[in-house]
Amino acid sequence: MALRDYDVIVVGAGFYGATLAERVANELGRSVCVLERRRHVGGNSYSEADAATGIEYHKYGSHLFHTNSDEVWNYLRRFTTFTNYRHRVLTVHQGQVYPMPINLGTICAFFGRYMSPSQARELIEGQIAAENVADANNLEEKAVSLIGRPLYEAFVRGYTKKQWQTDPRRLPAGIITRLPVRFTFEPYYFADKYEGLPADGYTALFRRMLASPRIDVLLGVDFFDVRGGLRPDQLVVYTGPLDRYFDYRLGELGWRTVDFEKEVVGVDDYQGAAVVNYADEEVPFTRVHEFKHLHPERRYAPGRTVIYREYSRFAARGDEPYYPINTARDRELCAAYGHLAGRERNVVFGGRLGSYQYLDMHQAVGAALAAFRKKVVPFFAGAREAVAV
Repeated sequence: MALRDYDVIVVGAGFYGATLAERVANELGRSVCVLERRRHVGGNSYSEADAATGIEYHKYGSHLFHTNSDEVWNYLRRFTTFTNYRHRVLTVHQGQVYPMPINLGTICAFFGRYMSPSQARELIEGQIAAENVADANNLEEKAVSLIGRPLYEAFVRGYTKKQWQTDPRRLPAGIITRLPVRFTFEPYYFADKYEGLPADGYTALFRRMLASPRIDVLLGVDFFDVRGGLRPDQLVVYTGPLDRYFDYRLGELGWRTVDFEKEVVGVDDYQGAAVVNYADEEVPFTRVHEFKHLHPERRYAPGRTVIYREYSRFAARGDEPYYPINTARDRELCAAYGHLAGRERNVVFGGRLGSYQYLDMHQAVGAALAAFRKKVVPFFAGAREAVAV
């Protein structure tokens, strides 16, 4: 089939695009062509087996699935079973290791004594009051108004500076709205109703989602190289960069990206956990991933493990955008592009890149299911009505 012959063109095979492709094919019985510029499905959630060890690793950093949505959880369980994995994160500061997010264990270990929840709360509230920040003018002031200066200096300042390549005193306060502090020893990172990992990996999940005979997937194809072959009235689901769709005519939106340094290490266990953060500024990477800990139920050959060291930096054009910077200028620019997008009557913009939002995986699926109901179904209903007239 030529591209113009499909009912729907989906640009991008991440969670948003794959969900809409699956719904259009299996719920509406329409033909779909998924265009993916990479050589694999799954977007940033893609996973593959390391050739040397057989260990499954997440090519774009650890992806941990969690959600409070019954709809999203039950939808994805059509295509996979989930393990009972629950995520924990540790952070290293000055040669000591602490649980994250900051909890009662972090506080007791950092201040060197046991405290009850009320004692710890009183200590932190006193440190916050000592800062006397009435109106935060930068990220540092905002952070100390939320958790006090000692915890900020230990666990936030250096990590944030590495993430943003900028002194936190020069970053806007609006970058953070909250810094969670738990006054319990609860060790798990997420508190959602559902949590787990696809038992046989994310890539297998995506392949099942896209397995309909009504769906064709073209890998290594850039939408912008082939868009001239589409019909003007053809429905397009676009999950690429919002500013790129409009040829950057209003300017470029700001993103941060990450670089990964992969290493196969000749030990059974490198760090004892899936993710360990490094809070100190002098450590160049922000965190280390060790992927075999994501699936403790699996049995891999002993003696080797796969790790990623993660480095954060600002994205240039051509880099893979991960996190929207979302300055006031970015928000204004995004709104202006959103106005242009609203004029594209046969294009659904979505996903992390297409909406200029950082979306967790469950949020991308939920947004796609909502877009299917609110935009895609009415689009084809309108087409039927037009034919009937």
